Amino acid sequence: MAGRHRLLLENAQQLVLVCGRGEEYLLREGAAGLPVLRDASVVVGLDGCIKAVGQADVIRNQFSGATFEKVIDCSGKCVLPGLVDAHTHPVWAGDRVHEFAMKLAGASYMEIHQAGGGIHFTVEHTRKATEEELFNTFKHRLERMRRVGSTLVECKSGYGLNLETELKMLRVIERAKQSMDIGISSTYCGAHSVPKGKTATEATDDIINNHLPKLKELQLSGEIHVNNIDVFCEKGVFDLESTRRILQAGKDIGLQINFHGDELHPMKSAELGAELGARAISHLEEVSDEGIMAMARAKCTAVLLPTTAYMLRLKQPQARKMLEEGVIVALGSDFNPNAYCFSMPMVMHLACVNMKMSMNEALVAATINAAYALGKSDTHGSIEAGKQGDLIIINSSRWEHLIYQFGGHEALINYVIVKGKVVYQNEMCGTMSSY
Repeated sequence: MAGRHRLLLENAQQLVLVCGRGEEYLLREGAAGLPVLRDASVVVGLDGCIKAVGQADVIRNQFSGATFEKVIDCSGKCVLPGLVDAHTHPVWAGDRVHEFAMKLAGASYMEIHQAGGGIHFTVEHTRKATEEELFNTFKHRLERMRRVGSTLVECKSGYGLNLETELKMLRVIERAKQSMDIGISSTYCGAHSVPKGKTATEATDDIINNHLPKLKELQLSGEIHVNNIDVFCEKGVFDLESTRRILQAGKDIGLQINFHGDELHPMKSAELGAELGARAISHLEEVSDEGIMAMARAKCTAVLLPTTAYMLRLKQPQARKMLEEGVIVALGSDFNPNAYCFSMPMVMHLACVNMKMSMNEALVAATINAAYALGKSDTHGSIEAGKQGDLIIINSSRWEHLIYQFGGHEALINYVIVKGKVVYQNEMCGTMSSY
């Protein structure tokens, strides 16, 4: 096949497709037998999409007359889909390192929150920050996520709680979408907390009557493009009825429902999400058995966040029960000032050790299922012809090293590729063993 193409990855020891038949998501049974090709190659076209995947000799013959902008010899290495981080809060000012000591001394999340710390501390600093300051820190955080393999990231607002600052955060996210080589799914999270001086009912009314109409106006003008709506459905924050009102209003203007639920207290968030047709619900440490079954029936994704349970010393989400009941399970880092983790490989490791997921299940949860949670599994999350050429190459002959190694990825992740373009190349992989 003649013609010019953007990228050829050839002779990979292992090429982990994740999906081989165009699946939108994988349940437990599907994750048990991941398709892995040996001595394989992949071609990405000038449009950034995958043109061919297969055995190295077959691809070599098929593209014998073709030219490539870049060729990478992957002998002895593994190629995997770019990782998808399905839940982050990456736009903010004012870190909360001082609160880590309070947590270690026994203070709970809600105790810190009620004392004016937590989200309110970050809101105060984010409101004061300029758009340029927020963009610069956000850009560096995205670059750090990309270096550890994330090529599609869900990014929330939610540290403004007033219309002006929420829109400032969404503009920052939009700017990164337009200027950076990384996929972004943008989430309006103005109901992340009840602003000081308002009741939950007043905050709900403000969001429905003021925030969402302005968001719709800016969406129609093309100034910003928001994909999802989120609410922190929690005791002492937004109750079930307020959550229902906000999520339904967001759905009515075309946003996917993707919200925080059943984290600290059982709220019946899972049941509500299933009823409203939510694409995904995050956290779920306190989900009910009925909620799990409702999510399975509704094909509503459970976005589990092992970093949060680990750092807040919460009980672990019931990943095994969810998998056994047929829930679509995805993973996210929950990167935020309270859970400062950029690394999806570390998230997968924690999911295996603390939530008893298998390595196959964790990889599925951080690729195709995380993409499904964002409504993007038709373009992301697996290595299949027609999908976007988002790939990572690791300096190991077995893909499981991406999860098995807990940290220390500076010698493991060799290349990160977005739309067939190398966006990160790790020179250390040429001089240092990953073992």
